[in-house]
Amino acid sequence: MSMPARLPLPVALSAALLLAGCGGPPARPSLSDLDGSWSGALHGTGGTCPDGVMSTLVISDTHLVFAPSGGVLQLEGHRTADSSTLHAQLVLKDMNHKPLPMVFEGHAVVEQAADGPALRIDGTYGTPTCRANVTLRRPQARAWKNLIGR
Repeated sequence: MSMPARLPLPVALSAALLLAGCGGPPARPSLSDLDGSWSGALHGTGGTCPDGVMSTLVISDTHLVFAPSGGVLQLEGHRTADSSTLHAQLVLKDMNHKPLPMVFEGHAVVEQAADGPALRIDGTYGTPTCRANVTLRRPQARAWKNLIGR
């Protein structure tokens, strides 16, 4: 009776490490995973909001810009390396010269999509007259659809 062949130790360790990474829960998003453009529609939960209008969030390593409802105004914020919480704000003055704050707060969420784990950003947008939820996802590549006119 012959003994089965044994794998060399480096090969066995490599295979074990490879298999250990399979099937576990999705990793917490890193800062580099959040970099780029995100878009989603506002859904008002209180007050008068531009319901259903697309908003854009652009994230870099140290900075973020949220452009609510079409992008005329830009709320800006700074990111820190140890936080996945996103915060951007803009304070204007209303016609009575009182502060008019606009705030975006968001956080990254790993969701299970048909093709594997995907990131989304769940956020809230608020002004003195509007409170809205927004779910931001990466825009789909549209180059081919733009070419054929769809």
